[in-house]
Parts: sequence; structure tokens; C-alpha cells
Amino acid sequence: MEKIVRQTLLYDFYGELLNSHQRKLYEDAVFGDLSLSEIAEEEGISRQGVHDLIRRCDRLMEEYEDKLHLIRKFSETKEQVEEIRRLALGGEETSFTEIVQLCDQILQTL
Repeated sequence: MEKIVRQTLLYDFYGELLNSHQRKLYEDAVFGDLSLSEIAEEEGISRQGVHDLIRRCDRLMEEYEDKLHLIRKFSETKEQVEEIRRLALGGEETSFTEIVQLCDQILQTL
């Protein structure tokens, strides 16, 4: 997965678990596309300090994912829903059984 996409997903699922200072700097770097130097100047800290904080945030959110698997579960459920949609639009009789099976799989993971 491309790094920025991974960071976005991690932040979407686990960003609220960061403190407000971490969230602000992370948002500035990843979403605001500010350079480390720009953030460092704005915050009155070193460029290395900003770099370390961003890496620490990434590592922390990856640890949350390793324990909770929310992104993995989300991705699997999204794929199953896309398959249900494909089957439903196909309009075949056998699709109904497959749709029910996929729905059951989704419900078991909740």
C-alpha cells in the first residue's frame, strides 16, 4: 500500500488516540503537505524533532492496528460488500445464495 494511503487509513482509524499536539503536527505533515522545516519553524522545535514525532505517530498507530486489526477488517468487509453489489447487479438466481453467504460472513466478523 502506498505510504500516504496507509498513513491516511491509520489516521482515520487511530488518529483520535494521538494527543492534540501529535495530531496537529501529523496533520500538518501528512495532510497539509508542510515540510518538516516549515512545521519546525511554526512550532519552535527542531526539524529532527518533527521528523521523530511523525515517525513515532506512525509507529504508534501501526501498533494499534497490529492489536486491533480495524483496517484489515474494514478492507475485508469492503471487498465483501463490493462482491455483494456485483452479484446483486448480476441478477442471477445463484447470486442470492452467494449474497446470503457473504452477508453471513460479514455479520460473523462484527
